[in-house]
Amino acid sequence: MSKSNFSDDFKRDAVRQITERGYPVSEVSQRLGVSQHSLYAWKKRFAGSTPQASAESAKDDA
Repeated sequence: MSKSNFSDDFKRDAVRQITERGYPVSEVSQRLGVSQHSLYAWKKRFAGSTPQASAESAKDDA
């Protein structure tokens, strides 16, 4: 089995589908052909680092 290399943009978009658009992880997993385990790992890595999230946290600090 080969390991697929997805770009960070692809991963961030997948995470946005879960966190911002509200799609279930199982649905995104099937649609994109990515394991649910990978999606949860990407969510942990990218969910707090989106430009929109960073801008919102900056507003809260002001």
